[in-house]
Amino acid sequence: MAIDNQTVKKVAFLSRLRVEDEKIESAKDEFNKILQWIDELNELNTDNVEPLISVNEQTLRLREDEITAGNNKDEILQNAPMEEFDYFAVPKVVE
Repeated sequence: MAIDNQTVKKVAFLSRLRVEDEKIESAKDEFNKILQWIDELNELNTDNVEPLISVNEQTLRLREDEITAGNNKDEILQNAPMEEFDYFAVPKVVE
């Protein structure tokens, strides 16, 4: 299947893309290259290949939840650049 200039204009219109008249010829060449590549992919034998759900089909390693002592407010507030009433204080950003 080859794409002509009319098809390029129609695809550009449907895609809401503006293609200048002088660039229609290069767009047609690009579309035809893409279709040729798709035809090459269609020639591959994929009968015994299971479809992928994701390219990252690895399972995440889980870790056990560890209960920590908690209640370390003073240690945490030592990291704060400003602290007020036992909370992190930040500069006002909204007038």
